[in-house]
Amino acid sequence: MDDAMRRFAVLRPHIEDGVALTAAARAADVSIRTAQRWLSRYQAFGLEGLERRMRSDAKTRKLPHELVRLIEGLALRKPRLSSAAIHRRVTAAAKAQDWRVPTYRTVYDIIRALDPAMVTLAQDGAAAYRDRYELIYRHRATAPNVIWQADHTMLDILILDANGTAVRPWLTMIMDDHSRAIAGYLVFLGAPSALQTSLALRQAIWRKQNPDWPVCGIPDVLYVDHGSDFTSEHLDQAAAALRFQIIYSAVARPQGRGKIERFFGTVNTELLSDLPGCLAHGKPAIRPKLSLTELDAAICEWIVNTYNARIHSEIGTTPISCWCGKGWLPQMPDSLEDLDLLLVMVAKPRTVRRDGVHFQGLRFMSPILAPYVGEAVTIRYDPRDLAEIRIFHKNRFLCRAISPEYAHETVTLKDIQTARSAHRRALRGQINERVRTVAEFLPDGKKRPLPSAKPAPARKTKLRTYETDD
Repeated sequence: MDDAMRRFAVLRPHIEDGVALTAAARAADVSIRTAQRWLSRYQAFGLEGLERRMRSDAKTRKLPHELVRLIEGLALRKPRLSSAAIHRRVTAAAKAQDWRVPTYRTVYDIIRALDPAMVTLAQDGAAAYRDRYELIYRHRATAPNVIWQADHTMLDILILDANGTAVRPWLTMIMDDHSRAIAGYLVFLGAPSALQTSLALRQAIWRKQNPDWPVCGIPDVLYVDHGSDFTSEHLDQAAAALRFQIIYSAVARPQGRGKIERFFGTVNTELLSDLPGCLAHGKPAIRPKLSLTELDAAICEWIVNTYNARIHSEIGTTPISCWCGKGWLPQMPDSLEDLDLLLVMVAKPRTVRRDGVHFQGLRFMSPILAPYVGEAVTIRYDPRDLAEIRIFHKNRFLCRAISPEYAHETVTLKDIQTARSAHRRALRGQINERVRTVAEFLPDGKKRPLPSAKPAPARKTKLRTYETDD
């Protein structure tokens, strides 16, 4: 900075007082060419432009070119060497070649001057280099339902399962690439599988009951990763039957799924942060209270009324408005039954009884089952809604059957499991109460004979002998 101030003192009369540059340079005993160069740099970069610039190779230009290359080569070798280790090896090589021995600082500066992209490629490999330095192409579908993206994530929240245990749920999401609108989702417990993918895709394709969520239809392309749930034979068959194409992203390259990855981040930071059980640094700030059904309802309400309905920064409008456009008709399956036959993978063999079909402790009935009493059937169901099942006979859709007890309610598999667990705990409480009663009278826990009972005679054991015994 001292050099800059001295040079500015030469230019000050010209800049502030209007003195001719020639006169100011002559008074400071500086050549006019130098003064013109200083003035040009001051006008372009300010006071920093007057700093004395050092040569980029000032520290290395006195070293042999081979020695600099040696330092750079050692820095790019695998396994990675520390600067101190490189300096020791270079010192030995310089002495052997009768070269000038570089200081540790010089070696360190040469290493730091290497291109970071080149160092990453040499030390961490092509995958790390690609993820950090290669350009990516940000694609966007040309119209709604041209490309849908699907992916899973483990949510940053703890909820209570059927047994009252705190667990982390998963979320499967399907997003329209053009509008960023959410077409369907599924929140569940356990590892992702083809079942969750099929159920989320079923919701995405079919019409929703909520008129504020019009996104539906069959996409042209489903863009997914290489997870086993996305590479299943069943999903391939469903895609062939529904006439959409499955495209897999490159292995270990998440850049192509950036849109849905950012959405997952928004869910965790914006929605879940206000719910009990949200994880902060791996621990919940508030004790978990929500069930899977309650979390499902919160996610659905946020998607429909907040995310899909607000202006998206990248497209400049709301996802729902972008998806609807000026009005168009999405391609739809012929019926929900056809869609279920393709996507709903939960199939269980059952026998039609005189009072209907029994499943998960519920009884399902339909008048159409009357001629099929005693017949073997296959039921298909949505684990999120067990108030109704679909029954197939010899791979042909037969009817829908409802549970009379829950005809006007939505009953999930988790609700039934919760009820079972509650009943089991109640029985366990009764058992414990009776055990405590026994313990009051028999503290040692051993059975005692009644006073009138005679003691059992001691059993005599007889030793058998054989002729061969001495």
